[in-house]
Amino acid sequence: MLRIAVVGSGPSGVYAAQTLVQQREVPGVRVDVLDRLPAPYGLVRYGVAPDHEKIKSLQGSLRTVLEDERIRFLGNVEVGGPALSTARLLELYHAVVYCVGAARDRMLGIPGEDLAGVHSATAFVAWYSGHPDAAAEAFGLTGVDSAIVVGAGNVAVDVTRILARGVPELSPTDIPHPALGALGESAVREVLMVARRGPSQGKFTTKELRELATLPGVDVLADPAELAVDPAYADPGAVLPAVNRRNVEVLRGWAGAPPSAGAARGERRITLRFFLRPVEVLGGAGRVTGMRFERTAPDGRGGVTGTGVHEDVPAQLVLRSVGYQGVPLPGLPFDERKGTVPHAAGRVLRAGRASVGEYVAGWIKRGPTGVIGTNRPCAKETVSSLLQDAGALARRERDRDPLEALRAAGLRPVEWPGWLAIETAEAELGASLGRRSVKIPDWPGLLTAAGGPG
Repeated sequence: MLRIAVVGSGPSGVYAAQTLVQQREVPGVRVDVLDRLPAPYGLVRYGVAPDHEKIKSLQGSLRTVLEDERIRFLGNVEVGGPALSTARLLELYHAVVYCVGAARDRMLGIPGEDLAGVHSATAFVAWYSGHPDAAAEAFGLTGVDSAIVVGAGNVAVDVTRILARGVPELSPTDIPHPALGALGESAVREVLMVARRGPSQGKFTTKELRELATLPGVDVLADPAELAVDPAYADPGAVLPAVNRRNVEVLRGWAGAPPSAGAARGERRITLRFFLRPVEVLGGAGRVTGMRFERTAPDGRGGVTGTGVHEDVPAQLVLRSVGYQGVPLPGLPFDERKGTVPHAAGRVLRAGRASVGEYVAGWIKRGPTGVIGTNRPCAKETVSSLLQDAGALARRERDRDPLEALRAAGLRPVEWPGWLAIETAEAELGASLGRRSVKIPDWPGLLTAAGGPG
């Protein structure tokens, strides 16, 4: 019997575990899915916006996999920490598949980025998603009238939408109560989503983009002069893929649109800006007061070039959403430039040679690209490589149940019943607040709910 550890319980980890137990080449495989958090599902729980319930419902299919009797969930287990090194983990299992994602956001690399009020979209998403690592007091919004979101992908659209949403639309979701309260007290009246390139090069999906116009009491605007700078704007059908063409058509409908007739004072506005490159965060008394942008123009090769013309935009909150990077895991090789673990078809490479028994899948393997479904073929490729190595892996003696060794090392794994207890506690918390299930957003609360010390 092969004992396999999968590190990470997001989609890539769950798909890897599912592929391992469903394959027929090597019978009797048993998989432990390890996660640093006491709750499973990775970015489906802690990255998908709370108002995107259809996507969040993917938790149901992930749950079915984790309930398989051949798979065991072990949360609250940090790999690479003082209690459990990667080398020790490989001593406990025949093989390890790392599916640890890309947890670090990219920086803008401009002056003033360290001012108070400048955050990554990653941190903002973690806060409103109830991630226990999120700083509970990081996003006071009462003094913020205008916010800038730098980026043109779906995460940028998500945080823009959440900033502009009202409490009545968010209250039925599982958003943590402190975040709901902060958003309810928010003074934000204008959100600008700013991209350095043009509308035809946006990375957002049309469905996400259109959703901005469905928010009650929110006007969505785009500057027709900025849109017209894009060579593809005049005739998108002739040159653009279908998604980009649809995006341009949506933006065309917002170009120069007047605010809603009779809109009540204090309602919110989203403005999409293009061909603006951030060059400096402006501030006073240690806090952000705005951003300075350089106007860009198409360079004829798919990129943009600076024009030397600058524009200062006032804001009291800046969220950067310009991509993710992988984070090195102590004990594993890491390519800093790519932000991934070097590999060949999922086999970890050490000094250019395959390290039999160590594998990667998901973003730590290929970088932060693709959608949730992309993780399935990615995991299958990795598992195929692992199964090709099964003969060599089976010769390693691994008789002792790894759970005993984890506990002996001082770890306190949260098993599946502990996670079910967290679910119950979150349902009870929601009922006490007059809401549906509400996330517990802190480590002590999660661990106490799971049946361990907080």
